[in-house]
Amino acid sequence: MAQVVALVDDLFFQAKILETAKHLGITVHTCTTGDALLAELAKEAPKLVIVDLNARGAPLHAIERLCATAPGLPLIAFLSHVQADLAQKARAAGCTQVMPRSQFTRDLATILAQANS
Repeated sequence: MAQVVALVDDLFFQAKILETAKHLGITVHTCTTGDALLAELAKEAPKLVIVDLNARGAPLHAIERLCATAPGLPLIAFLSHVQADLAQKARAAGCTQVMPRSQFTRDLATILAQANS
């Protein structure tokens, strides 16, 4: 069972997340579409969900559906720092936390460690 499920289609961020998780001993499952994320969550209940808001495959729609079916599940989203409107939409959809890519990258180990607590 994955402790973290991530909707990330950017190979750079996938590799960064997986490598950091490996060093922390945390299991991460990555998905590249919103539908794949929801299918994964139907199979298991992770402790944390991460969403790249710039991923293809309707990440906002997946967030809305996820929050409707699993309220209270920690959900952290990241995006470009200039996308204020998208950040607001993600918060309205139910994201626990929305942050710029730079902050996400800087704090990745701390973010993933939430899955162990």
